[in-house]
Amino acid sequence: MAFGEDYRPYVTEGGALMPHAEPAVVFDRVVKRYEREGRAFNAVDHADLSVEPGEIFGLLGPNGAGKTTSIEIIAGLRRPTSGTVRVLGLDPAAERDRLRRVLAIQPQHAALFEQQTVAELLRVWASFYPDPEHPDHVITRLGLDEARNVRVAKLSGGQRQRLLVATALISRPKLLVLDEPSTGLDPAARQELWNAIRSRIADGGTVLLSTHSMEEAATLCDRVAILHKGRVVACGTPAELVRRHAPERRLIFTVDSGRDLDALRRHLKVSDLVENRRNGAIEISLSTGDADALLGLVTAQLGGRDIQVKEAGLEGVFLRLTGFSFDAADDTTEEA
Repeated sequence: MAFGEDYRPYVTEGGALMPHAEPAVVFDRVVKRYEREGRAFNAVDHADLSVEPGEIFGLLGPNGAGKTTSIEIIAGLRRPTSGTVRVLGLDPAAERDRLRRVLAIQPQHAALFEQQTVAELLRVWASFYPDPEHPDHVITRLGLDEARNVRVAKLSGGQRQRLLVATALISRPKLLVLDEPSTGLDPAARQELWNAIRSRIADGGTVLLSTHSMEEAATLCDRVAILHKGRVVACGTPAELVRRHAPERRLIFTVDSGRDLDALRRHLKVSDLVENRRNGAIEISLSTGDADALLGLVTAQLGGRDIQVKEAGLEGVFLRLTGFSFDAADDTTEEA
């Protein structure tokens, strides 16, 4: 697949970029087909992906887009109906035992030993691996110090979510796979989680995560694949995707009533102009591909104030590519 103009190899050693290496994950025309009530559908539909060593790669899509099914295929939990999958050079379905030594997965939900404390559970988990991360280090990385001696059954939803991530991190996996890792986390806990994920990259690992959070994809991920109805509709860095598919920005400002807006209405780089009149003023919202140029007109000629410039972002990319807003893309074909 095409990597895009912003692509670069992410393999690092002491912070330096290294030459291109074999991809950590490859999907080549992967299909996962199910039947439900006599109707066949593809939860993953001819998907192409390539995840490079040393990067944080995001699968971004609404519920039902194919993210969890893709992750289960990568982990060897489901076989694809057709297509080729390679994970760290292995066939995940046929070589699952070998893959488990180098891959760790954090699902959205998992059974934990409810009567153990956080520290006890992670010590047990560490004992399963030949060279684990020290449990105390993982606890600190994920902001669980205050819950160290709390039984799992007493944890909050956010603490439990971070503990699930901790069980995956503790093995020092070459490939860390996370399914909606920040679900239920407050902003502070989410930032601690992101820092822990970045630390895995600094230690030489690769991270693949699924998310429906635009902020998480844009802030954390080196590259993102946008999924819709099981298909990869775009792949690239967040900045590249926005620049290519949703370059316009939304300009919002207020002017006094009576201002002549004809020049603004006629401007070639203005679209979707909306005027709301209230309390002797006009609030204007418009789309433009050149907000910087328009700001001069808005401030000098129109006396604009309370000016806001908003990026279309990945939400705009998804809308442009699928015709749906992210929240409205309610696919229900993924989990069978």
